[in-house]
Amino acid sequence: MKNSIFDIIPRSFRGRSLWVAITILLRALLNFVGLAMLVPVLVLILDTDSIHSNERLSRIYDYFGFSSDGWFVVAVCIAVVGVIILKCAVNLGLYTTERNFIYDLYRYLSRRLYIDYHNRGLGFIKGSNSSLLARNVNVVCLTFVVGILRPLATIASEVMLFLLLFVALACYNATAAALIVAIFTPAAWLYVRMVRNRLNNYGDIENKAQRAKMRNVIDTYRGYSDLEVCNAFPSMLARFDKAMDEVVDVRLKNATLSTLPQMFTEIGLALGLAAMVLLNLGFEGGNIKILFGIFAVAALRLMPSVRNVMGAWASLRYNRYTIDVIRDAHIDDIDPTIDSSTERMNFNRDIRIENISFQFEDGEQRVIDHLSLSIGKGERVGIKGRSGAGKTTLFNLMLGFYTPSEGAIYIDDNRLTPANRRQWLNIVGYVSQNVFLTDGTLLENIALGATPESVDRERLNRAIDMADLREFIDSLPQGVDTPAGECGNRLSGGQRQRIGIARALYKEAEVLLFDEATSSLDNDTEQNINQAIELLSRKNKELTIIVIAHRESSLDYCDRVLTIETNE
Repeated sequence: MKNSIFDIIPRSFRGRSLWVAITILLRALLNFVGLAMLVPVLVLILDTDSIHSNERLSRIYDYFGFSSDGWFVVAVCIAVVGVIILKCAVNLGLYTTERNFIYDLYRYLSRRLYIDYHNRGLGFIKGSNSSLLARNVNVVCLTFVVGILRPLATIASEVMLFLLLFVALACYNATAAALIVAIFTPAAWLYVRMVRNRLNNYGDIENKAQRAKMRNVIDTYRGYSDLEVCNAFPSMLARFDKAMDEVVDVRLKNATLSTLPQMFTEIGLALGLAAMVLLNLGFEGGNIKILFGIFAVAALRLMPSVRNVMGAWASLRYNRYTIDVIRDAHIDDIDPTIDSSTERMNFNRDIRIENISFQFEDGEQRVIDHLSLSIGKGERVGIKGRSGAGKTTLFNLMLGFYTPSEGAIYIDDNRLTPANRRQWLNIVGYVSQNVFLTDGTLLENIALGATPESVDRERLNRAIDMADLREFIDSLPQGVDTPAGECGNRLSGGQRQRIGIARALYKEAEVLLFDEATSSLDNDTEQNINQAIELLSRKNKELTIIVIAHRESSLDYCDRVLTIETNE
């Protein structure tokens, strides 16, 4: 696991990880010093005569010129408290360094994964489960840093503290050190033997159940109307309950396992103290009291350390599935750049599709086979064909979302490639059958991608008027600042389509693509939308319009209509 984790930590964070390793060592040393500072106080409590009989204490007493044992005790206590306060303050600063590293890495991983999924393109997104991608970006990255990396830091720090205490105790009394090992080693071994395989299984079970639960909830709210009509919510609820039962069951079992470290260490401590009393370790009088006190302090401090190590190890086993997700993403290979260019491609003559073919990776035959056509600037072209003929695929190819298996697409003399796709899309407007709307205001949906402060209000109003939305928006109390609702659920079908048209007009698109934009509307609304599109074309003779439609009546205003046959 160690090699896997080191391999998937981004190269830009590996230098910082070395500094974090140093802070872990320093924190262990500081915790050891804080514990060691309690020894003088313990000696003074258990053996008051040690002020003069103990060589070290006697030297300190004489060096600072104390004349009263009482003031010496007060001074020692103040010094101990001061050192511990300083230790805690420095420890907090070191822990802040570790914490910042953990959450900076979380931000980096989550952002990179978000960009990567976007940059993989439409084919990858369509072939993946959106809830799984969202969980990987939002949950898995966080679980990796807090459920894998932070426990590793805990284990490293606590093990170093354990070794320091063991060495110090061994130098003082080897038998007491051996007894410490005899107490905690069996407890840790027994815990590992009992829970190792269970934790692996529990982590995998919960991950799958959480994914199923998230997917079920998203589907329920997204498909509310259909589910209600088909009375399918009870079955969705049953799936939800099943996934929830698995999550709760696993969490309950894991909670039970998490109590075992404390039980084992407490039992071990009790046995160790009893063994010290019975063995007596060959000491008499005050020496046995001091040794017993030191042993008790060391053991009590090691109890939470051993407990933390066990708990951290359990977290590693439980969340190890995240390692595979992050490693498979190849974070260092992800290109984090986003093409946010506003440069517009020159379009003066035509769009040429030259002998293109396309086949999906998992498809058995070509969706488009050696298609060629030319669309002049300012032309209105309709495309019709049966379902499955490849009309939408053609649009995705023209938008640059898919790359042709053969052939090429040219805008004037510029071949459409991933390198210039952004410039091409900057002059294209796209209106689909189901216009995408964010859970924002009408303004934010028309000027999609722009902040409300940066919106050109004059251009916005012009787009609203041309899309025939003025009457509707003026009837709203908040006007363009009215929330559209999730997925535009506050708008009618015709209003959503007009929002899509207004969006294309706001960006001053030179090419408009309509993909079944009116097929889900009633006849009157469809006719109104088609009339609005035709009016746009008349007002702007250089506006190129390409329309996909099932009904020929929706293409009456087109200059020509092309038919795409099903490739069988």
